[in-house]
Amino acid sequence: MDSTALLQQLVSIPSVNPNLSSSSRGENEIASFIADVCRQEGLEVYLEQVLPNRPNVIAIAKGSGGGKTLMLNAHTDTVGVAGMKEPFEARTEDDKLFGRGALDMKAGLAAAIAAMVNAKRMKLKGDVILTAVIDEEHSSLGTQAVMKEYKADAAIVTEPSWMNLCVAHRGFAVFEIEIVGKAAHTSQRALGVNAVTHAGNVLAMVETFDRELQRRAKHELLEPGSLQATLIQGGQELFTTPASCKITVERRTLPGETKKSVEKEMKELLKGLEFLDSSFHATVKTVLYRDAYEVSQDETIVQLAKKHLPDASIVGAPYWMDSALIAAKGIPTLVLGPGGDGMHSSEEWVNLADVEKLVDVLTNIAEDFCA
Repeated sequence: MDSTALLQQLVSIPSVNPNLSSSSRGENEIASFIADVCRQEGLEVYLEQVLPNRPNVIAIAKGSGGGKTLMLNAHTDTVGVAGMKEPFEARTEDDKLFGRGALDMKAGLAAAIAAMVNAKRMKLKGDVILTAVIDEEHSSLGTQAVMKEYKADAAIVTEPSWMNLCVAHRGFAVFEIEIVGKAAHTSQRALGVNAVTHAGNVLAMVETFDRELQRRAKHELLEPGSLQATLIQGGQELFTTPASCKITVERRTLPGETKKSVEKEMKELLKGLEFLDSSFHATVKTVLYRDAYEVSQDETIVQLAKKHLPDASIVGAPYWMDSALIAAKGIPTLVLGPGGDGMHSSEEWVNLADVEKLVDVLTNIAEDFCA
């Protein structure tokens, strides 16, 4: 299978996540295309309707029996196209392919499909499963749905890794802090409690704790954990003391940290502010949480990747990926994908030589693992 031609077709199909753009048609069209390609190549194909008109595609290269199962995971959605001149042209130039989703991550998807076709032809003992999932760029509902229905002995997520072996990435928690004040006419200052003023204390606390996180014990592959404010909203009108102010903060986490531990941490920080100022009161709720991810380099899937990519580096990633959801189910998971530039930016491209190489590597790993 020509991986470049397949990638061009995938990039030419708009699949912006509809949670990120109200005009998006979502992943239905690209899912239909993937399903058709896989059926034509003799793979078992199932469409899993996660949300209306937003299906996962599950394709299986069925083995003869008695072998291990390998899962290849890639997402079909992309971020938006603001600022891009021709986001879906799939233009090639100097061994690069340009377009929205070229690197993140339709190149990895194309390589996974091509490797699936090769696996089918090799007649392996074990199954190779492709999970082409929706919604990774927003809430990862696609992979969450897959993990309820499918199991594997190992998995490879073909997100960009610049052909290095990514064995760890940070997690994150999003908290909403609501500072509770008391409304009053601003001319009667003593009668009110200014929530916006107290927001300054919270922001100072966030900055101080972020510095503390930078000083904590380092992970050998990852940047330190962090805490930063990303949104703030407060006050209701001129000449009224603000009764409420909401601040959204993002906490990046390292392997070993848990939802329980970071929630406790936030509550204790706010209690400390209340102790220093009796007029201060705030509540905190968790808006979104995702575990960090790490896989042992001794796992078979990592060792096989080292075998077929002997010059690859062992790396970590600063951002979150669906690999954490798969690993949380006890499936040893590796992130391995092509390189390029411009993820989430106005000019995105992927290295086509990496895509071709990735097809070969995935095929060889499948042959060793599933035989």
